[in-house]
Amino acid sequence: MTGMPIRVAIIGSGPSGFYAADHLLKQESPEISIDMYERLPTPFGLVRGGVAPDHAKIKSVTKLYSRIAQRDRFRYFGNVEFGTDVCRADLSRHYHGIIYAVGAQTDRRLNIPGEDLRNSYAATEFVGWYNGHPDYRHYNFDLSGIRRVAVIGVGNVAMDVARILARTVDELYETDIADYALDALANSHVEEIYVLGRRGPAQAAFSTPEIKELGELADADIVVAREEATLDELSSRQLRESGDRSATRNVKTLQAYVERGITGKSRRIVMRFLVSPTDILGDRRVEAMRMVKNELYLDGRGSLRPRATDQYETLPVDMVFRSVGYHGVPLPDVPFYDAWGTIPNDCGRVLTQHESGEFLIGNYVVGWIKRGPSGIIGTNKPDAVESTKRFLEDLDRGRVLNPVDSSDAAVLALVESRVPAYVTFEDWERLDAIETQRGADCGRSRIKFTSVDDMLLALGKDEPIFNAGD
Repeated sequence: MTGMPIRVAIIGSGPSGFYAADHLLKQESPEISIDMYERLPTPFGLVRGGVAPDHAKIKSVTKLYSRIAQRDRFRYFGNVEFGTDVCRADLSRHYHGIIYAVGAQTDRRLNIPGEDLRNSYAATEFVGWYNGHPDYRHYNFDLSGIRRVAVIGVGNVAMDVARILARTVDELYETDIADYALDALANSHVEEIYVLGRRGPAQAAFSTPEIKELGELADADIVVAREEATLDELSSRQLRESGDRSATRNVKTLQAYVERGITGKSRRIVMRFLVSPTDILGDRRVEAMRMVKNELYLDGRGSLRPRATDQYETLPVDMVFRSVGYHGVPLPDVPFYDAWGTIPNDCGRVLTQHESGEFLIGNYVVGWIKRGPSGIIGTNKPDAVESTKRFLEDLDRGRVLNPVDSSDAAVLALVESRVPAYVTFEDWERLDAIETQRGADCGRSRIKFTSVDDMLLALGKDEPIFNAGD
């Protein structure tokens, strides 16, 4: 390896990828060069395509990522897809390490009858659609004939879905929500949004700011029945013994909504707990959902788990969103553990198979595809540092890839030969400026490009290679 620059490829441009790049670029000896690959022209992963448009403060973290991208020894190759345009064997010839930072790109299913009826969707589809993600821009969420919606799950994504459905057009107009989504929501006739949790309020996964935000909407009441906010004996004891401040705040917030009651707004968000869907009912399209009432019990590890009772109810709804977790997607020629939806690893070092595998030399993983879909944006920083430290240890021991040519020119020649219309970070900054100006022209924060074709056209790329689905 003497005489050759130390070079690392990062696959994916979300938070975990940028935090990994940041830690490696800060190393004084040896100096490490970073090439980041992203299948879309636009960077920032779920911060751009997943964070709700009315959460501009959270999106501002991209300023940090932009500063990282502007450092020496960093290059961005957008519109280049791993497994299609470049493969692991290609990268192994030019890099000492490969870091996978691709996140968890699909949703978990409920596996109940009727899940595939018309108007039954994954929350990831709706989130991608209203955020203008190119993979979801062709979805058609016609809300003009929809009165009642069920959102299954009580995590932050479920809160986002409920909140966007309940916002007024005036509230959404100032955000960077996709134009077509703004139009669809302007024509929405949604009156009731049911948010359904299979466990109790003390076990809900939403954050306190998210549940409080539902109570601050301009034209939507949040409705919580007293019996829904009342803790069972097991939950009360667990909350006392654990001292979980976040869960305590969540329960107090829900109980405050009980006392507030209905104030006469035109829409209602109804929180329900200890219920699980058993069937989605309808003739070709969603008409109702059958649910079973749950009770909590202590399992063998001392965790509170839900189990079904003999009590059922049918809830009339016109649309269903499942928000019960994300799941990773396998990458070509990269080990994958389907049960967890992750790349098998030991503290970030990729294993050839789950638990009992050997190390795949020079291959590392960060973020949700490493640990599963858990935590917030900031959780990815220590996660990325752990993995990059493993690479640095392996580099010191000579247990990394042995590239044939890790020069700037060799990598550039590879990318240019495969994707002439690759996008640099400077190209992205031009797109960013165009989107921002388009928004400013009509009093909005941004109007996004939602098509890869349009992005490349705006950049004047001569030979665009369009990704599937655009």
